[in-house]
Amino acid sequence: MQFLTKIIHRNKMLARLSFYPTLFYNVLMEKITPRRWYDRIDDTVILGALPFPSLTAKLLKEENVKAVVSMNEDYELWLANDRKKWQSEGVEFLQLSTTDIFQTPCQRKLQEGVKFISKYIPRSNTIQIQPNPTVYVHCKAGRTRSATLVGCYLMMRYGWSPEEAVQHMKSKRPHILLHTKQWEALRIFYQDVPQLVLQ
Repeated sequence: MQFLTKIIHRNKMLARLSFYPTLFYNVLMEKITPRRWYDRIDDTVILGALPFPSLTAKLLKEENVKAVVSMNEDYELWLANDRKKWQSEGVEFLQLSTTDIFQTPCQRKLQEGVKFISKYIPRSNTIQIQPNPTVYVHCKAGRTRSATLVGCYLMMRYGWSPEEAVQHMKSKRPHILLHTKQWEALRIFYQDVPQLVLQ
């Protein structure tokens, strides 16, 4: 048990140490490659990187963001909009803190995130006068932690398999990056989708 605690502590420290270098790398890649800071996945969800304050007006006005799900730990939000900032803009905020690089969101967090996003899915029997409300789902780069949650949302909403959900995300945001742990989380979630739909 003590050994496991040491590993978790070490992983958290490594994630903290790598935060600024990897954030700088992501900013650079957005400037010099076709990568975008965020991408619309469907009519409800945008998958993106850390929402800097400079993006706030664009996300609110152009993308109609009404809710945000952050997969970041508190320290990762120092340079970004956090709960207080989003709430001051009238945006609902959910933080599902997950350590970068070494962890994938647990099933409880994935279920909570999907339930939160589902509140914003347009109801087919209602007439929409304004654009659909959008949920901005992010981690540091919008590639792994947040992509895992969005994959679960897509499986729940459209009845897709993990492979179909990831293929769709890659068609919209080609640089998502899922490793073995993320694929495993998607497959476990997929097994529970029928039960979750019935709840």
